[in-house]
Amino acid sequence: MGKGGQDGSSKLRSDLASGSGSGSSSTFPAWARTVEECEAEFKVNSAEGLRSDEVLSRRSVYGLNELEKHSGPSIWQLVLEQFNDTLVRILLVAAVVSFVLAWYDGDEGGEMGITAFVEPLVIFLILIVNAIVGVWQENNAEKALEALKEIQSEHATCKRDGEWIHNLPAKELVPGDIVQLRVGDKVPADMRVLILINPNLRVEQGSLTGENASVNKTNRKVELEDMEIQGKECMVFAGTTIVNGICVCLVTQTGMNTEIGKIHSQIHEAAQEDDDTPLKKKLNEFGEALTMIIGVICILVWLINVKYFLTFEYVNGWPTNFKFSFEKCTYYFEIAVALAVAAIPEGLPAVITTCLALGTRKMAQKNALVRKLPSVETLGCTTVICSDKTGTLTTNQMSAVKLVAIGRWNDSLRDFRVEGTSYNPKDGKIVELQSGELDENLKTVARIACVCNDASVSFTSGHFVATGMSTEAALKVLVEKMGLPEGAQAQSTDELLVCCDWWNKASKRIATLEFDRTRKSMSVIVKSESGKNSLLVKGAVENLLERSSFIQLLDGSVVLLNEETRQMILDKLREMSSKALRCLGFAYKDELSEFETYDGENHPAHRQLLDPSNYSAIESGLVFAGLVGLRDPPREEVHSAISDCRAAGIRVIVITGDNKETAEAICRDIGVFKSTENISSKSLTGKEFMALADKKSLLRQKGGLLFSRAEPKHKQEIVRILKDDGEVVAMTGDGVNDAPALKLADIGIAMGITGTEVAKEASDMVLADDNFSTIVAAIGEGRSIYNNMKAFIRYMISSNIGEVASIFLTSALGIPEGLIPVQLLWVNLVTDGPPATALGFNPPDKDVMRKNPRKSDESLITPWILFRYMVIGMYVGLATVGVFIIWYTQGSFMGIDLSKDGHTLVSYSQLSHWGQCPTWDNFTVSPFTAGSTTFSFQSNPCDYFQSGKIKATTLSLSVLVAIEMFNSLNALSEDGSLLTMPPWVNPWLLLAMSISFGLHFLILYVPFLAQVFGIVPLSFNEWLLVVAVAFPVVLIDEVLKFVGRCMNEVSRTRSRQEKSKDD
Repeated sequence: MGKGGQDGSSKLRSDLASGSGSGSSSTFPAWARTVEECEAEFKVNSAEGLRSDEVLSRRSVYGLNELEKHSGPSIWQLVLEQFNDTLVRILLVAAVVSFVLAWYDGDEGGEMGITAFVEPLVIFLILIVNAIVGVWQENNAEKALEALKEIQSEHATCKRDGEWIHNLPAKELVPGDIVQLRVGDKVPADMRVLILINPNLRVEQGSLTGENASVNKTNRKVELEDMEIQGKECMVFAGTTIVNGICVCLVTQTGMNTEIGKIHSQIHEAAQEDDDTPLKKKLNEFGEALTMIIGVICILVWLINVKYFLTFEYVNGWPTNFKFSFEKCTYYFEIAVALAVAAIPEGLPAVITTCLALGTRKMAQKNALVRKLPSVETLGCTTVICSDKTGTLTTNQMSAVKLVAIGRWNDSLRDFRVEGTSYNPKDGKIVELQSGELDENLKTVARIACVCNDASVSFTSGHFVATGMSTEAALKVLVEKMGLPEGAQAQSTDELLVCCDWWNKASKRIATLEFDRTRKSMSVIVKSESGKNSLLVKGAVENLLERSSFIQLLDGSVVLLNEETRQMILDKLREMSSKALRCLGFAYKDELSEFETYDGENHPAHRQLLDPSNYSAIESGLVFAGLVGLRDPPREEVHSAISDCRAAGIRVIVITGDNKETAEAICRDIGVFKSTENISSKSLTGKEFMALADKKSLLRQKGGLLFSRAEPKHKQEIVRILKDDGEVVAMTGDGVNDAPALKLADIGIAMGITGTEVAKEASDMVLADDNFSTIVAAIGEGRSIYNNMKAFIRYMISSNIGEVASIFLTSALGIPEGLIPVQLLWVNLVTDGPPATALGFNPPDKDVMRKNPRKSDESLITPWILFRYMVIGMYVGLATVGVFIIWYTQGSFMGIDLSKDGHTLVSYSQLSHWGQCPTWDNFTVSPFTAGSTTFSFQSNPCDYFQSGKIKATTLSLSVLVAIEMFNSLNALSEDGSLLTMPPWVNPWLLLAMSISFGLHFLILYVPFLAQVFGIVPLSFNEWLLVVAVAFPVVLIDEVLKFVGRCMNEVSRTRSRQEKSKDD
């Protein structure tokens, strides 16, 4: 492992004191020092480089130039973590106890042989699958760090001992090394630029800073030591790419001390802070409450039945002659276990996973690719979206939005609005200009914009892609929208850039005067078809005006550029710049003196082109032709998405690496800020924010916020404070610099098209279309999914309450056990599963994005909902126990004849004291039939209450299944009546109910399965009884829903009255 992360300053000082000069302190501000000062600090001469012995000395302090390898948790640690869940632990205990009891007595309670082990084996299987899914998700967590290592350079050209070493492994670089960089090179470490071999050095560092264009670098120092990354113009950073120029640099930081190394550390730290999702927290709370409830009920059941297995007599006021029945004790312990199985919704983890998986498919159809299942639910309670600007709110495709040409006279300008927001030449048009109707002035603008241009546009993989500078690509698209001059014939093989191809053929380029930061322009010498040479120039408007002596009018005539015209153009420039447009001017020159006959490198004037200091003189005496305003335009659909966020109670915070003025203009355009809103307290740079004493108050402001010139540490701090304040934060990003904040946020959202692999691996969700409105749509889907999850969780819990009530009543009344654990397990896992899953397909509420986000600590089950389902649960218990009692004690019920099977009726007193059966005199039982089987009890009439209860048990199980099917209809809406939301709004639920009933019929009428589950077929009359007892659950819940709607209306009325008082 490299030592790059160590702070070597103290070691350095001792080294320097001893004269070894092993390197530089990690705090040395190389960007604010001259070249000479940097060389002195690092004890190196750029002409010689380091000596071999110095390299070894410095490597002993700083280690290898590589990122640390963090050892993640072992596979066994990950497995154990999956059991750090309350519900899982309850299931585990229930499974172990069930297994022990099955081992002890396999035929207890009607189960024989292998059937006794069905319950614990099924629970163990659930736990194993749950653990596998959890480990698989956790194992993906560290992939962002691996992806980060892939963007590092592998080799470098380094000078040591006075000689250049090519293809030196980049990990062997140390602070003080002299490195040469060329076009296409990936920067291997953080370095100070010493020498510009080519005056125009450009670096693509957007993945690190968020800037949407390559930036120019210089070797001149920056005046401020406290400077953000974007302002360190004389520094190049590890992982960025050289797109133009050649330079010699001095390595200042390696390994973990580089900017990319800091990001690596921040990703690792953020990974350690992974919080549970809101749903998992609620389920854990529910599990803890369930544990207490189960414990209390089990103890209560035990106390109620203690008289059956522990008896004693009172002698002289003291209990004596204790008698203990281990067999009965075990039996009632099994009842307690059955109670636990009934209380635990075993199918809940599987149904939640299924619902979330279905949610990911729905979101994928909307271009939101979810990488981590829990993120689907977390999206639903998002309260703040921290969005990058470039590529998310904007298209990340520079576009010309305004073209300014010269009028008929030198006191007038013409404005043309340009439509379109992409590199697609057919996306929009130039308003008030018919394609091809170009006057002489517009022809000149088109010619310069096209020929004085090194970019290109292509259509690749369904996208229009720019090659070269984004501003130049936008100019090529503008030329296409202007069209060909009248009478010109297109003869192009390039179907995309037909007009540009025509202009390039009409004006053959023979020399290029590269852009530099001093004159802020680029120009080309071209030869027209007539053989005449011209100089075409584009660049900063102010600089071109300074070097222009003339101006071209609409008809092509050239007049002197007077001060009034110059001021008029500058006023137009200021107006466009105030709207955050990036402006470029166009000028030309036909009188080229010594370049009049220039035809290539052999011409005598060529030597002037070899020295960039001559370029300003060559570009003098220009004819100014016009200017254009460009910007990275907002996506068309973003404005409405921001409005949707506001209606949904979601705040939007824009965090960008771009400059403040540009970002503010975009935010006003898209509705984050109103056009006249005072944003002095809402728009800050990252540095200004970090200097605030009370950051939390700023972030609590209502409405939108903007942070420009933001660095990775600023983004992390914003996300951390928001999370600490109880907000659920979604963070978007595409660059390497965004990865730590993506990892830290509740929902990290990476860009699919422009996003780096580092950002994607650190994220929870990837946008396939890089579109902000997709996030808003995904949040709406997340809310809908959460509502559906609440529906099936309530449904399953209400069913479990009913099962608990059934077993508790059975125990309290002293009647034989009606439902055995394996039957309860079947109901919880199989019968309840399809309807619960189908509830995940409930259609979304129409006002789902018109409600404020739910609070992350909002209860899954409110007191009123709990009361409702306690009522429903008590009815389920009464119905399942009641039908058991009816079969034993009644020959008919509600006109339904139940006596056809020939079973013997007993009194309720006999049924509730069935344990005393051996003491009853003359108790006999007639045989009865169930399906094709006859049950006879001549040898032991008391067995009528054990093996003879099979028909009554079947009725209880069937009533439980039927009630839960009807109850799933109740769960379609929390408060809406079935009259307003009928069952067919969710046809999947009707299909699921059919499947569940089909599965129940399967175990009833397939003899082998009926034997496994201890049940028998039912007659038609018995099915009528089942429906008659089960259906009232719908009517009961309709009454409760009506009460709930009334309560909600009263609450809303009170809220409106309080709000009107406040107003």
